[in-house]
Amino acid sequence: MTSKQTATDYSRDLPEQPTLAGLPEWIAFEKAASAVTIDVNALRVIRAADIDIDISGQGSSPGLAAASEALLLARDFPQMRERLLTGGVANVTEERAAWHSALRAPAPTEEIAAERQRLNAFVRMADSERRWRNIVHIGIGGSDWGVRLAVSAFGYAGTWRQVHFVANIDGHAIEGGLAGFDPHDTLIVLASKSFTTAETLQNGQRAIEWLQGSGVSDPYQQVVAITARPDVAREWGVPDTHIFKFWDWVGGRFSLWSAVSLTTALAVSADVVAGMQAGAAAMDAHFAEAPFAENAPVQMALSGIVNRSVLDYGSLNIAPYDFRLANLVPYIQQLEMESLGKSVNLAGEPVGVPTGPAVWGMPGTDAQHTFFQWLHQGSDGAPVDFIVCQHADHGWPEHHKSLLANCLAQREALLTGKSFEEVLQDSLNEGVPEERARWLAHHKVHAGGRPSNLIVLPRLSPYTLGALLALYEHKVFVQAVIWGINPFDQWGVEYGKMLAKGIAGELSGKAADPKHDASTTHWVKRFKESLR
Repeated sequence: MTSKQTATDYSRDLPEQPTLAGLPEWIAFEKAASAVTIDVNALRVIRAADIDIDISGQGSSPGLAAASEALLLARDFPQMRERLLTGGVANVTEERAAWHSALRAPAPTEEIAAERQRLNAFVRMADSERRWRNIVHIGIGGSDWGVRLAVSAFGYAGTWRQVHFVANIDGHAIEGGLAGFDPHDTLIVLASKSFTTAETLQNGQRAIEWLQGSGVSDPYQQVVAITARPDVAREWGVPDTHIFKFWDWVGGRFSLWSAVSLTTALAVSADVVAGMQAGAAAMDAHFAEAPFAENAPVQMALSGIVNRSVLDYGSLNIAPYDFRLANLVPYIQQLEMESLGKSVNLAGEPVGVPTGPAVWGMPGTDAQHTFFQWLHQGSDGAPVDFIVCQHADHGWPEHHKSLLANCLAQREALLTGKSFEEVLQDSLNEGVPEERARWLAHHKVHAGGRPSNLIVLPRLSPYTLGALLALYEHKVFVQAVIWGINPFDQWGVEYGKMLAKGIAGELSGKAADPKHDASTTHWVKRFKESLR
């Protein structure tokens, strides 16, 4: 954000966006989307930042393409995109930018560049001195999932530093996070944007007590704080040289791109961090410059809008056919559901159409033995994003051949299905008596026509993972613009936190809140008695 562009200026300058449901361009889009089917003989692949995004498994037509462009223009998408990418106030309810793209820019601002240099110098020092063979990374939500994903993706076979992640307030989490580590060779990394996050600070306090109890003379020399509030971390006792800053315009679920990646750099190298930033920057450029019809985030977003708001699919399945990407599912789950879990537009009025699908999944081929039955033949089903690497980084080509075959086969089954007649003929060819074959065929029919994307990375590298994450970030933003919601706040989370503080006080002896419902009143009383 430039010095001349204040939050108030941008709040006043927001384009007027009427409610989506009554917008003529939406009505035309909805009509066009309702009329299309998936053409299994049409191939549509977009290449962006070295990734191939096959959207052939989504409905399309010239009419829908025209209606999509008209809808994007009616929602002022070009202006909103520019606001996002240039540091304007995209997070309007909190009157600040959502400028995470600046953190991975090839030519960052002086302030961002200086913090990058500090972080890299810290990593070089630690590596050269072979310090801290153990890291306990304490953070939750955006301060956890991105780092956990990167470390598991590139350190899945082990690194010379061991990393334990601690997020949950459950005491078992911090107990397990500290277990087996030598306190004298352990670095505690506290990642909290506000440095007031209850889970992080309570777990951090336990970690410091663990260091003190083990005879570490100055435990704060083994503590690092990553926060937008260095002053609070300093008051907590962390030395300035161990405090790394990011900014209030970095949303929590986008903090992977900030100094929160310190643990990534220590565990799997600063080169991984730089590579991910480069890949994300390449996707930023594609998103900013590619025409709508060839813009991967835009096209994925439009398909998502059709699937959720027109076809009424309530969820989105993420199926990464790569063992190393197990943590991609919760990462995208947080990104999408925290961003798009809104039902009122920027004017505070109901959006009027279904928004924000539930996001879920697990890596294939495990998923095939868990929930793919529901995807193929369940009454609801869900769109699926298949993600796979064309080339493996291991030495067992037969394994990778099987992985690729399973990925393509599952997608084809969802896409093309199998008719009653085809299933019946298969059974008859196998010698099944006709009466039984006809009965059995009803159970084996695959409806097909279920939407999907296939995202192909040449191989899993820091560059391609960074590009993949930015692809989803921008897809979510486009969907938010169309629905007219703010994807950068999370007031639903804040209310629960506020209630938790009050209940925690009651469990510690304060008077009970008379406004509780009957069930909460009962359990507060019962739990309070058990805690005595």
